[in-house]
Amino acid sequence: MASEKILAKKQEHIAELAESMSGDKSFVFVAARGLTVAQDTAMRKELREAGVTYKVIKNTTLKRVFEKLEVEGLDDIFEGPTAVAFCDEVTTAPKILCKYAEDIEVLQIKGGVISGKVASIDEIVALSKIPSTEVLYSQVVYGLLFPLTKLAMLVKAVAEKKEEGGEAPAAKEEAPAEAVAEEAPAAEEAPAEEAPAAEEAPATEAPAEEAAAEEAPAEEPAEAPAES
Repeated sequence: MASEKILAKKQEHIAELAESMSGDKSFVFVAARGLTVAQDTAMRKELREAGVTYKVIKNTTLKRVFEKLEVEGLDDIFEGPTAVAFCDEVTTAPKILCKYAEDIEVLQIKGGVISGKVASIDEIVALSKIPSTEVLYSQVVYGLLFPLTKLAMLVKAVAEKKEEGGEAPAAKEEAPAEAVAEEAPAAEEAPAEEAPAAEEAPATEAPAEEAAAEEAPAEEPAEAPAES
């Protein structure tokens, strides 16, 4: 009679576990024996805050639970002490557990179940490298908005270029006016500087002619007595 009650209680426990896990998409199985209290506490806290349930369950119980969930091929995984982490998001549990497994040697990934299919250790590790759902959503949104953003940037660049092009002709039109204003005085002053040179030229030659005129009479009286 006592054994029947115990058996009934175990079956009830298995049914409750199967019911609680039925809506989850990701299950990661680990060998967690040998963790320190501090390591185990820190890991459990991070899993809990991320919405991941983490439990150490007997292999026989896990086998019965996944039989109810209609998942087969887990016999190799359910050997030795096993803990399971599960949630309704595919990458969260793999990310956290793989991170701790890299730092804690005794924590070993044993495999998992993803969306109803058995996943190997390598597949669990690969899932841990995928960006989170929030990051994926942001990347998708950026991918959708990038063409619009690029178009807006191009339109802005064209508008700025047109504004710069509109100011340029005004500068070109003003340039000749300034050049004429600067060159005009130079053209008017040039004759004024050359004019005195033209007026002074006769003044420098005049004394030479006068000297010749004064010297000429002095030679004639000297020759006149010689003829008489």
